[in-house]
Amino acid sequence: MPNFCAALNCSRNSTHSVLAFFRFPRDPERCKKWVENCSRSDLKDKTPDHLNKYHRLCARHFEPNLITKTSPFRTVLKDTAIPTIFDNPSFKRSKNETENKDAPEAKKKKSDSQSEETKDNSETTTKEISASKNGDGVDSSPQVIDEETLNKEYLKSLLDVVVMMGTQNIPLHGHSDKEPRSKSFTPSNFQALLEYRINAGDEFLRKKFEGSPVNLEYCSSTQLQQILEVMEKCICEELLAEVKEGRFFSLVVDNLVEMGSESHLPLFVRFVDKTNTLREEFVGFLLFEGDVEAITERLVAEVTEKCALDMQYCRGQAYLCSGVSTTKVKAVVARIAELYPLAVLTPSSNCSLNICLANTMTFTGVHLVMSTLKKLDAFFSKSPLLQNQLESAISIYYQGNEEKACILKEACSLKWTEQHDTFELAVDLLESLLLCMDSVHDNEDHKWNDEVAHSAFVISEALADFEFVMTLVVLKNVLSFSRAFGKNLQGKTNEVFFASNSLTAVLHSLNEVYDNIEVYHEFWFEEAVNLAAALEIPVKVPRLYFRKRPTSGEEIQPEIYYKEQVTLPVVTHVIKELADLFSENHLKALNSLSLVPAIMGQLKFNTAEETSADIYKDDLLNPDTFPAELHCWKIKWKHGGKDVVLPSTIYETLQLSDVKFFPNVCALLKVLYNLPVFALSNGNCSTAKQRLTTYLEDTPVHHRNKSMALFYINSAIKHDLDNMVETYLKMFPDSEPSEKRD
Repeated sequence: MPNFCAALNCSRNSTHSVLAFFRFPRDPERCKKWVENCSRSDLKDKTPDHLNKYHRLCARHFEPNLITKTSPFRTVLKDTAIPTIFDNPSFKRSKNETENKDAPEAKKKKSDSQSEETKDNSETTTKEISASKNGDGVDSSPQVIDEETLNKEYLKSLLDVVVMMGTQNIPLHGHSDKEPRSKSFTPSNFQALLEYRINAGDEFLRKKFEGSPVNLEYCSSTQLQQILEVMEKCICEELLAEVKEGRFFSLVVDNLVEMGSESHLPLFVRFVDKTNTLREEFVGFLLFEGDVEAITERLVAEVTEKCALDMQYCRGQAYLCSGVSTTKVKAVVARIAELYPLAVLTPSSNCSLNICLANTMTFTGVHLVMSTLKKLDAFFSKSPLLQNQLESAISIYYQGNEEKACILKEACSLKWTEQHDTFELAVDLLESLLLCMDSVHDNEDHKWNDEVAHSAFVISEALADFEFVMTLVVLKNVLSFSRAFGKNLQGKTNEVFFASNSLTAVLHSLNEVYDNIEVYHEFWFEEAVNLAAALEIPVKVPRLYFRKRPTSGEEIQPEIYYKEQVTLPVVTHVIKELADLFSENHLKALNSLSLVPAIMGQLKFNTAEETSADIYKDDLLNPDTFPAELHCWKIKWKHGGKDVVLPSTIYETLQLSDVKFFPNVCALLKVLYNLPVFALSNGNCSTAKQRLTTYLEDTPVHHRNKSMALFYINSAIKHDLDNMVETYLKMFPDSEPSEKRD
């Protein structure tokens, strides 16, 4: 709403003037003086608070030395300022009577100043009157905007800027950790963009701050936090609308990330959308502090309150954590399974099973191997020249075996550190990797910078450690039993079904290894010793062991040490982890995949889905009719004719036009499809994980913000600013448009 000058005979307003307008002071004495000087007798009975809220005086009525311009858009009035420049006879007469008669020169100077001011005012008024009329002499003054509309447009401008910053991954602040900044003010990047927007012609922002007290900021930190909360709520509502309609979903927890000084778990929701496509969307970060019970309660609250989902419909959960946080995350997942038994734990399709099994191990040697693999991945992604260096090293070591060399070179260009056969590849590449790292570190031709050379040195030190070699050999041999099993789990639906039936054989083989651990360890230790000899790596017990063990004087042999500290713990962990990942309910769910027509055909239509699907009977639309419906479903495909192509995946089955005539079958397939074990077939539906990775790589820890990350990762979501404004007004009805500086 435009501001009008309260002085008698002054017609200036903020719409047609670039002058600053100042509120009446709340101080009673100063406010009284302002009223007297502006010759508005009708304002004498008004309270200072009323005058401060509804009335202004323009800058023309103050001496220039009382006004200070703090920025291109902020004009400050001194705290003791009194308006003294007015163009009305009553004020002049009163002023003349009170002036000191012994100061004629001062009176003359003041009179000249007033005369000049009167001239200026007259000219300005004439210009304003002319500007308010169109070419036909008709009054074309702009429509008055009410306070409510102005506040809404102001909020919309703030929201628009924050949305833009989030989708473009612009940090809210532009300071380093070492640069001090006041927490009571809006971060600099945000404030700078608001000023730029005002300068670019945002009239609502300009009017808002022109008519505000001079001690107000563009947007306080409190209001900014409120805006972030509103935007998170609106994005989650838009993102999860289809989840609520379909009811069923699964949760996926990713690796722990640092946000400022706090640790958070990225949280994803899997669901089947209206087009029967499996999607995985990022919904926020979970604070990872406190004990298991506290984190569990926080997770449930995040899903039920923020995401507005019912945990009773959660049908699966998976985690991708590694390192020291794994133990606590596993305990949280187990606690969720206790509270909601149908939320079965499964492997995540985003990670190969063998890598997942290795990441959940907390043993020192395994941690050394996994961290080194991550360093190798980051190292070779720095430059294609480094990849060429590795390929040259492979060619040197496999001069007599070109076929093997080509296989390894191809594998190295395809994220080999994340594959099902990673540990087999690592053993085959170990000699080439060490040669490559030594060559880069030596840097004889000064081809690499200091950072790259140092990274090569750190990696070569790890590769040349016998603990690394022995652990790598053990991981290769133990996880070879689950390699084919894990690969099939990430395959097509029929491969997943038959993989679940092969789990018994995998566990039987691992238990045989456990029962004959002495024999297997002897072979594996010999393999590691031979590999170390080829690389001139001494066989020894890790130095850390001698620092931790009690001083007994007895010397432990390397073979015995690695059996107790590596081989036996790894075998035991893999057996237990597979048992946890494939619980009875999980296996029943996978057996229900025989509903897919192609699997029915492979089994000669001799299946028993009723028994395996019993755990989901409450999820069916009409459980009583399920047996009869299932019989009709089998007959349909069994006698469909030779030319009928049987759908081989859940997605293909759900796309059938007549699947709607089998509501229970359709409902059960949708429930199963939510499980995290199934791979995302549509590339557009797996972008959330990729964008999270990009955000973490591109954003320094001290610039990360969980709300801004949510906007960036879900930038494709429609942002309705009007809806955000209405949501803000509902969530914070008592919030002022802007707040005072502390």
